[in-house]
Amino acid sequence: MLVTTTNDLPGWEITKVCGEVFGLTVRSRNAFSQMGSGFKSVFGGELKGMTKNLSDSRMEVMNRMLEEARAKGGNAVVAMRFDTSEMGDTWTEICAYGTAVVAVPVTDAAKESARELGYGV
Repeated sequence: MLVTTTNDLPGWEITKVCGEVFGLTVRSRNAFSQMGSGFKSVFGGELKGMTKNLSDSRMEVMNRMLEEARAKGGNAVVAMRFDTSEMGDTWTEICAYGTAVVAVPVTDAAKESARELGYGV
């Protein structure tokens, strides 16, 4: 499925807007990971455990958003965004959202992309 952060798809015509779609998860942060991150913030360095957790969460919410887009009849999502917020000291909410649309390729380049994506054009 095509996903873009822009409001349009160059080379594609949006023929139908299927509606807003989103994927959401709330994750608790491990206390030991938080202690480690406290040390890292003092001494510097990447917080690998928290980075992996956030990366995994983003993939999860993207998949949930795409499932909802398919369920609404869309073949693309435009204006996709991520939102992340802290909920207290131990929870993180991650959301991916956008607008599900039906898009039809109109240029040769878009038709080639559609074939590569398996759209049967």
